[in-house]
Parts: sequence; C-alpha cells; structure tokens
Amino acid sequence: MPEARGSTRSPNVPRTVWALGLVSFFMDLSSEIVHALLPLFLTSTLGASVALVGLIDGVAESAAATSKVFSGYLSDRIGRRKPLILLGYGLGALSKPFFALATTASVVLGARFADRIGKGLRGAPRDALVADVTPVEIRGRAYGLRQALDTAGAFAGPLIAIALMALFANNMRAVFWAALIPATLAVLCVLFGVEDRAAPVKGTRIPIRVRDVSRLPRTFWVIVIIGVAFTLARFSEAFLILKASAEGLPLTWAPLVLVVMNAIYSVGAYPAGAAADRTKPQVLLLWGLGALIAADVMLAFAPGLVGTFVGIALWGVHMSLTQGLLAKLVADHATPELRGSAFGLFNLTTGLALLIANVTAGVLWDQFGPEAAFTVGAVFAALSAALLLVGAPRR
Repeated sequence: MPEARGSTRSPNVPRTVWALGLVSFFMDLSSEIVHALLPLFLTSTLGASVALVGLIDGVAESAAATSKVFSGYLSDRIGRRKPLILLGYGLGALSKPFFALATTASVVLGARFADRIGKGLRGAPRDALVADVTPVEIRGRAYGLRQALDTAGAFAGPLIAIALMALFANNMRAVFWAALIPATLAVLCVLFGVEDRAAPVKGTRIPIRVRDVSRLPRTFWVIVIIGVAFTLARFSEAFLILKASAEGLPLTWAPLVLVVMNAIYSVGAYPAGAAADRTKPQVLLLWGLGALIAADVMLAFAPGLVGTFVGIALWGVHMSLTQGLLAKLVADHATPELRGSAFGLFNLTTGLALLIANVTAGVLWDQFGPEAAFTVGAVFAALSAALLLVGAPRR
C-alpha cells in the first residue's frame, strides 16, 4: 500500500533530515546568542574598530570555508558523514566559553576561528548527507526544512539574548556563558538522532582520489561562480547590528536585528525550498537579488530605525529565497560520489568571497560611513543579477 500511495504524492522528508534540522536549530540558537551581541561587545567593551569587526568575521568565515573542502573530501573518501558532523558540532560547543572569557579582540578572533572551523568540519558532510538520504524529487523541500529549522534557532537565539541581557543587567559575558547550554544539546542530538549516509552509490570507488574532483561537471562550476557573485554582494549580518545601533537602537535590544531577519528567513525557507523543486532556479535567484538590492538601498538611504528594519526584513527575504536553493543546485549538479567534495569546494570559494566582502564593507564604513558600504553592496548585487541572466542553469 505505501508503494501505491507513493505514485500519487511525494515521499516524506527522511528522519535524518529532521534530526539534522534540530541539531542546526540548537547550535544556531547558541551561536546567535553570542553573535547578536558580539559586534557591540567588540566595539564598546573591547574598543575594536568596525574594520576589525569585519576582518574578524571575514577571517572566521573563510576558515570555515577552507575546512569544508577537507571535511567534504574526507567524508567522500571514508564513505561516512556522521563522524565529521559530530566533530564539527563538538568543536563549536567547546569554543563558546572563550567568548565569555575574552579580554582582547585577539581572543575573540581565536574563539570565532575555532567556532567556524567547527562549522566548516560539519557543513559539507551535513549538506551532503541531506542529499544522500533524500529522494531527488523532494530535495528542495529537504534543504528548505533543514534551513528553516536552522534559522528558527537563529531567530530564537537573539530573543533569548534580549531576555538574558535584561536578566543579567546588560552583562554580555554572562549571556555568553548561557550559550553553552543549547550547544551541548546540539551535540547530544548528533550522537543519538543522526543516522549516517546510506551505502555508497553502485560503482563508486572508495577511497576517492583528489584528481577525481576534475570529474565534477561544468554546470557545477557555473553554480560556484554564481555563489561567489552572490556572496560578494552580501556581507556579514554584523553590519546590520552596527547600522541599527548607529540609528539609536539601545544595547539591550541589539539582538532584535537578528530576530527580525531570521524570523523572515525561517518562515520563507521551507516554501522557497518547495518552490525550488518545481520552479526554474533563475527566477527565484533573481527575486532574491531584487530583495537584496532593495535591502541595501533602504539601509543606505532610509533614515531612522523604521527604514533600517525594513532593510533588515528585506535582507531576510533574500536569504530565504537563495540559501537553500544554492545548496540544492550544488547537490543537483555534483557527481553523487563526490557530493561532499562539491559542497566543500563551493563553500571554500564563497567563504573567500565573504572575507573580501567583509573587509571591503568594514573599510568603506570606517572611511566613508555605512551609506558607502551598503551602496557598494547594492552595486555588487546588480552585477550578480546581470551574471545570473547570462549564465544561470535553467533547470
């Protein structure tokens, strides 16, 4: 009977995808409790410049991207995903106390570096595992669901940070300590809820060799180029927090920036993922870039907190339309036995692009103000749209 029903309705999202979504929820909840306050902790408590904030974020994300290459390839080579996923989430949890203990920006950089290395170790194997266990016809839904749960944690984390700031009388170090609790829950969910990848694809040679990566198709590299262009147009959300603070948002309410952005991101991620299963990717990506351009324009030129939060909301729309879809495109255009390596390569290139974007935005902000940083972001987004019209895959 299940087989007969399968001909009239799409299959269910696998249990492992739900488990990975819950793991992402708890770790993002933990991370965003810290990240919602970290830019202001660096600038107001430790005396760092905005350019240094951008550099720390860029270096940390680039470290994550670099480690994704090795973790993705290694998960392909050993034929297993879960050990690297567990190691990555474990390292993320262990890094959390160092934010509370930091007395200099260099200690924060070290903690961010370790946290993002953990993200890199788990990211590519996790995304590959979603594709490994999910039927191709619902892959967009699966990535959308995982992204929605991930972003729900990113939405809840700043809300909890606001409550904890009120509870601890704006003591950011005490709030950072509390972030260790959900990080520990994430590790436990990996241990007891995530099942490893299915048996390797028939005909797959394990272990693979580095030169096997040359077998990735041309369309995959087109996706990589598009991903780099998108990332150059979208720098770290730390700049959204700094912009709202500059417009007068009180310190206690600084996490509200990520609450608004991630609420919209989380609500939109699953419908966007489902739409990706039946809509040309070019259409959704262009809508996403349109939202990013509108967000940058609002953040650059709309005065006051109302205009700032409209821009932040549009930023969340852009994220919901593009991030899960880009992951689906990588999975769709990668050779199955090289899927982990493909996600690693994609994240390496986009991570390096994020470093460039963050450093550029930080320098522009320090030298010419936030208007210049967001205006340049809008220009890059428009150039990305032009590239998309010329070279995007139609399926």
